[in-house]
Amino acid sequence: MSASPLKQILGLLSIAAFLLTAGCQAGSPSGDSAPLRVAVSFTKNMSADPLDGRMLLLISKNDEQEPRFQISDGPTGQQVFGVDVDGLAPGEEAAFDASVFGYPIQSLGDIPAGEYLVQGLLHIYETFRRADGHVVKLPMDRGEGQHWNRAPGNLYSTPQMVRIDPHKKEVIRITLDQKIPSISDPPETKYIKHVKIQSKLLTEFWGRPMFLGAHVLLPEGFDEHPEARYPLCVFHGHFPYDLGGFRETPPDADLEPDYSSRFDVTGYNRIQQQAAHDLYQQWTGPDFPRMLIIEIQHANPFYDDSYAVNSANLGPYGDAITYELIPYIEEKFQGIGEGWARFLYGGSTGGWEALAVQVFYPDEYNGCFAACPDPIDFRAYTLVNIYEDTNAYYIDGDWKRVPRPGHRNFLGQVSTTIEQSNHRELVLGTNSRSGDQWDIWQAVYSPVGEDGYPKPIWDKLTGEIDPEVAAYWRENYDLRHILERDWKTLGPRLHGKLHIYCGDMDNYYLNNAVYLTEAFLESTTDPYYSGEVDYGDRAEHCWNGDQERPNHLSRLRYNVMYLPKILDRIRKSAPSGADLTSWRY
Repeated sequence: MSASPLKQILGLLSIAAFLLTAGCQAGSPSGDSAPLRVAVSFTKNMSADPLDGRMLLLISKNDEQEPRFQISDGPTGQQVFGVDVDGLAPGEEAAFDASVFGYPIQSLGDIPAGEYLVQGLLHIYETFRRADGHVVKLPMDRGEGQHWNRAPGNLYSTPQMVRIDPHKKEVIRITLDQKIPSISDPPETKYIKHVKIQSKLLTEFWGRPMFLGAHVLLPEGFDEHPEARYPLCVFHGHFPYDLGGFRETPPDADLEPDYSSRFDVTGYNRIQQQAAHDLYQQWTGPDFPRMLIIEIQHANPFYDDSYAVNSANLGPYGDAITYELIPYIEEKFQGIGEGWARFLYGGSTGGWEALAVQVFYPDEYNGCFAACPDPIDFRAYTLVNIYEDTNAYYIDGDWKRVPRPGHRNFLGQVSTTIEQSNHRELVLGTNSRSGDQWDIWQAVYSPVGEDGYPKPIWDKLTGEIDPEVAAYWRENYDLRHILERDWKTLGPRLHGKLHIYCGDMDNYYLNNAVYLTEAFLESTTDPYYSGEVDYGDRAEHCWNGDQERPNHLSRLRYNVMYLPKILDRIRKSAPSGADLTSWRY
């Protein structure tokens, strides 16, 4: 139902008022009262060629770290401004004035006068000529997992204390005099191997060589048992530099204990090392089932991983992983190579991926264990119903607008809003190029816009939702909707394969989508899904189904906690004549 003329007028007035007070790139919120300019450039010894990218101006009230490492959503996050640069030549200046959009303060003209630690950084873009005919400029991952503040090749300046007075007519000049060095490959061990292949599918899509990689954890006795063939466990998650959570040596006795504010635990670094060594001891023990575990490297020009599905903007990552990378690994490392012997698990991004891959490739995998998954029902896209809400940032009432929270702790205390998180991303990169969470969801789920970049689900500045994009999301990536829509054909192929876990105080409100999905799954009768959905009482993000241990410990045990369920699934579902013995030495 369309809004009344009066509501439409009030909505336009509200947006106009917001733009007037917020200070976007389209206008100068402080006008002539803020004559200050900051000019950032680089010299020929940094790059002899013109560069494309996102120039960032970083301002901190403290010197605890470089400003580039202090940009975050939380209360301690520092200030950043950003402008796009195209063909910026050596010596040419990128200018920041009161009209440039910033976060958390939106205009340079509103920075209180004072002394600050200031830094400039250029996040460099490449030009891609994709197979769909679009030419786009994006930051290719360079081995760091899509982090603009440590991406090799990016230029930045030595931090310096600068007095900023927005009402003083002057130009502050910053020269980028440092370059982030390249990252070396991780070492191999007896148990951990690394593979990298050029993907034919992704290379064709992106118009340049594109690669997939993986870290492979080999079972004890691998070299001594060439006749064995092993089941494969895919541990989905964010970009792994090396295989995590596996340590062949005891914890470092000289390690200075740190403090985890998230879990309120002292010495969490020691706890992590001990858990990693515990896995090594179990993995190499005499009674542990022998399997392959892999962590996939699929960083791309938008994010530290692809969400492991095919996408109009990212390309056919789902097919490339399932039909190129995994068969390569299974052939090289003696995998069984059949769907009944492949399993998926992971948390957060990895939880969504585990469930999505199982749904989109139902016969290629035999079970998924999805912990704290990213939104699996877009009626609860965190706290936004993208089909019914008109604005993602606010709940509009007759007399007030209520901001939607974006992050909470287990007591419900809010540290940021959805609007604030999206505004930070907008400063870090336009056109879904921030390399961060809301932008990658948009890049994966959206159709391609006319400009070649992902079509926005909502206006990044105002939060106004595009219902046409929401409808596209629903039919292509709303996992609960797809399950319900296609259950007649999917249900028999997913019987017993779906397992979902989430804390009921998830920091990002992800439990809401799990509730909605559970309601559908429990209503299935033809067939009944015969899986599992479970919740952790007052558990925050990354709860994965362990009702016995606290969250800070259970999140370190993904590689062992699902194993009994995997073995039970193999016992129940392996086809007649399947190899159930060669890997049980």
